[in-house]
Amino acid sequence: MATPNASTTVCPAPMKATSNGSFQGDSPLDYALPLAILQICLVVALTRLLAVVLRPLRQPRVIAEIIGGILLGPSALGRNKEFLRTVFPPKSMTVLDTLANIGLLFFLFLVGLELDMRSIRRTGQKALAIAVAGISLPFILGIGTSMVLRSTISKGVSNGPFLVFMGVAMSITAFPVLARILAELKLLTTDIGRIAMSAAAVNDVAAWILLALAIALSGTDTSPLVSVWVLLCGAAFVVFAIVVLRPALAVMARRSPEGEPVKELYICLTLSLVLAAGFVTDTIGIHALFGAFVVGIVVPKDGPFAGVLIEKIEDVVSGLLLPLYFVSSGLKTNVATISGTLSWGLLVLVICTACFGKILGTLTVSMLFKVPFREALALGFLMNTKGLVELIVLNIGKDRKVLNDQTFAIMVMMALFTTFITTPTVMAVYKPARKAAPYKHRTIQRRDLDTELRMLACFHSTRNIPTIINLIESSRGIRKRGRLCIYAMHLMELSERSSAISMVHKARSNGLPFWNKKADDQDQTVIAFEAYGQLRSVTVRPMTAISSLDNIHEDICTSAHQKRVAMILIPFHKHQRLDGSMESLGHAFHAVNQRVLRHAPCSVGILVDRGLGGTTQVAAREVSFKVVVPFFGGRDDREALAYGMRLAEHPGIMLKVVKFAAPPGKSLAFGTPLVGISAHKKQKKPKEEADDDRDREEEKEDDLCLSEFRKAFSDKDESMPYEEKLVQSKEEVVDSLKDLNKVNLFFVGRTPPIARLIDRSDCPELGPVGSFLASSEFSTTASVVVVQQYYPEANLHPLVEEQANYAATVPDTPVTAV
Repeated sequence: MATPNASTTVCPAPMKATSNGSFQGDSPLDYALPLAILQICLVVALTRLLAVVLRPLRQPRVIAEIIGGILLGPSALGRNKEFLRTVFPPKSMTVLDTLANIGLLFFLFLVGLELDMRSIRRTGQKALAIAVAGISLPFILGIGTSMVLRSTISKGVSNGPFLVFMGVAMSITAFPVLARILAELKLLTTDIGRIAMSAAAVNDVAAWILLALAIALSGTDTSPLVSVWVLLCGAAFVVFAIVVLRPALAVMARRSPEGEPVKELYICLTLSLVLAAGFVTDTIGIHALFGAFVVGIVVPKDGPFAGVLIEKIEDVVSGLLLPLYFVSSGLKTNVATISGTLSWGLLVLVICTACFGKILGTLTVSMLFKVPFREALALGFLMNTKGLVELIVLNIGKDRKVLNDQTFAIMVMMALFTTFITTPTVMAVYKPARKAAPYKHRTIQRRDLDTELRMLACFHSTRNIPTIINLIESSRGIRKRGRLCIYAMHLMELSERSSAISMVHKARSNGLPFWNKKADDQDQTVIAFEAYGQLRSVTVRPMTAISSLDNIHEDICTSAHQKRVAMILIPFHKHQRLDGSMESLGHAFHAVNQRVLRHAPCSVGILVDRGLGGTTQVAAREVSFKVVVPFFGGRDDREALAYGMRLAEHPGIMLKVVKFAAPPGKSLAFGTPLVGISAHKKQKKPKEEADDDRDREEEKEDDLCLSEFRKAFSDKDESMPYEEKLVQSKEEVVDSLKDLNKVNLFFVGRTPPIARLIDRSDCPELGPVGSFLASSEFSTTASVVVVQQYYPEANLHPLVEEQANYAATVPDTPVTAV
């Protein structure tokens, strides 16, 4: 701002939208659009980088966004005036704040969409009492703290609004952030997780009511009647939304049936309604965000309508526009204002008061309801989580001159600190042990063939479902043997997207993984499994695991142990393209399979899907598959053969077993070192003698397994041939396998005693033979199941603690958590 003389003030000219280009002599940073693009790119890059850095600490992304905003502001990079003048000049702040508030408007609409008032009305007495205590005590302590601040660094501010703003800022619990922290810590299905989510949902609604009160009281007009009129008009708007807007939105939701695309007109009308509601509430004087939040709450949650709205806007809003709000907040935060003993003492006072109020209030009421002390303490820290709503309260207070720069910086640092300590503190205070009863049948190979066979079949998307169902259909057999029970688990990544909140909200009600009992809560990808289970003599239990890919293997292995399955079937991390080549889904899925192999409490099968039976489910009478088991020896090959023998009972399956053997005095290693699971670590014999004994024992087990196959099938049925091949080099093995590639399915062990068949492989988890069978140079039509038999000596780090007396408390059939 230039001041040529004392009486004249000249404002800078407003920024034009676009430039003529640098070749015309224009600097893009002097124009609104290119400058806004630069700001968005810088903000997104910095916040995503910080999120990656903080991921090992298991911090929610909101922490990275708050820190990113502070770093770009006058606290760090903004201390360089040239940087601030170039990238965030004062004349650009109107555009930046407008974009940030539009993003915030629609984000609050999404939060309202995912807050189901019916679940809040069903909140139990315990959660409701904890929510009330978690709001009231910190609110009261916040008022007391505000008096200390008013006498020191906030002199001259309006008394009433300042007290309410401080009380609201102290008492808020961030529902979306808490949901992700609980999911990350695997606490959603515990009592503490259910209580925390219910209490946080109540707290979220109460926070918006208190915020509306604070905004109404913070008007510039000194007449108390204005605040009363603002509150009355706000209440009238809520009634109007319930009476008029809700029925209109319900009509659009009813006219958007399942399985059909939602009309573009309905999407446009709803989004325009969000903006119109924001305009109305801003006109009333209780901020545009309030209107968007109310519209989100009154949108019907049943049917696909709400889900389509989320899909349409969440990525742009959460990924691009919302981070701008954190930068807008960070540009107002100058940590340097917290200087001197008094300021730092006040910061410690605010943090201690906020933590003390939340933790003490929650702990006291939880103990009254007989919650164990460690759980109650962890619940207190969880309820102390802050987030976006906290920043909204502080920014509104800053804009309305209720909070000065120093108070604002202190409150932002308090929100950052309390949220940052939540995850490590809860992990230190409370870590529920995974306990389950020991069980017997952990492999397909067993002596008692009449026992029930249980399998956990995992899948990422609908792409894997036809092959899995066709494999299950082939596995059920026809003889009077134990029934086949399949747990079909949909693996879903818990992301930072807004829709993840609704997923974990369902999970808190039904468990994680949760059982899809109600038709309106069903995951579309498991409908095929349910339909198959109703048509066949197979028990199918659909379930969904929602977790970060870094630790989703814990859900898989824990569920496998609790459900006492004999095999976990997981999809290969690559899928086949139309040209036959294999394309990776990403390293994260690759790492999931490797962790499952290390920690599985039972046998594991990795399914390399090349379209077994085509893209649709094959009817039982139409099953006609050729299956080959290349047998080299070892426990994994014996498990693969046992599975193949199960398939051989189906009348539509032709099983062929090919045993590969080396000439006398030689081995299938062909002079190269073998790579496999090291066993019998406590050998007391010399190494050579122990190896010889182990080899003889393995050969004896292999011969017994093959003789059982020949006795049961090969000697009686010519369609189940058995063949022995004498091979003298790995080239002969490769040629023999290529002669067998005109089949539908291969079963092969993961670690047979044979040399690597291909020189280089990026999939060591498939073993020497599986890596070759999964390569595009071998086949583009034959699916492969690479089998690892459960080996207790190799399972050095089990994820579940077995307790003999735990069987009575954990049912073996799925139940809905209450």
